[in-house]
Amino acid sequence: MDNKRKRTGLNVLYYVVISAIAVVFLLPFYIAIVYSFKTKSEIAFSGLAFPKVFHFENYAKAIEVSNFFGASINSLILTLAVVLIVTVTCSMAAYVIARGKGGIYNALFYMSLGAILIPFQVVMLPLYVSLKEFGLMNTRLGLILAVAGFQIGYNIFIYTGFIKTVPVSFEEAARIDGCNRFSGFWLIVFPLLKPIVSTSVILNALTAWNEFPISLIVAQKNAVRTLPLTQFYFFGQFNVELNLAFAAFTLSMIPIIALYLILQKNIVGGLMAGGVKG
Repeated sequence: MDNKRKRTGLNVLYYVVISAIAVVFLLPFYIAIVYSFKTKSEIAFSGLAFPKVFHFENYAKAIEVSNFFGASINSLILTLAVVLIVTVTCSMAAYVIARGKGGIYNALFYMSLGAILIPFQVVMLPLYVSLKEFGLMNTRLGLILAVAGFQIGYNIFIYTGFIKTVPVSFEEAARIDGCNRFSGFWLIVFPLLKPIVSTSVILNALTAWNEFPISLIVAQKNAVRTLPLTQFYFFGQFNVELNLAFAAFTLSMIPIIALYLILQKNIVGGLMAGGVKG
């Protein structure tokens, strides 16, 4: 009886803790959605209360004021380009590092690992100077290269750990059938990387879609601004449009949430497998 009561108590505690964690993570979404349907006065006086009247016009006004569709196109181009560049280059680089023998390959691996620890503030000025020197400031290409560059270290790290779990015998059998190293990677190894590719895609897409500090430095003109930068339209020196800001924010997070829901089954498995033999 005592053991049964103990198990019941532990189960109750478990569900209480899980529920509390769920509330903490879901509260920002609730605030964003609720505020997006309120007027400014309602936000000031009613706080987190549910809106009495849903002001759908907030969304229409937010789209109009912030050039939302233009920024969405820029964010979409940035996200797709970064995901493609990082997936192709990092998977190939990680393959060479994982299959290579010798100290130089270990050095390359630890260099990529060390790159993760470098904060953006350290390279902010060199990045600005380099992009300006090559004429890439306020261009989509400059923004894409800058954002992709900051994702390389982490992606090489997770890809290398996962590739080391793929048996070398598959590649040896492919070479017997006439595949060279390049075709063997794309035809044999890469299809086996589906879990880590899914993980990489969602993490890189999330980073690129929500990228703010690099975009703030590189994309200073309206023509190349991304969705995170559109929030500036709602915060003036003498006026703050919180309801419109949250409406724009709610719209901008829909695509990335949809992508996460599509690929969520592979994310945890890919991350855990990527940590093996890393």
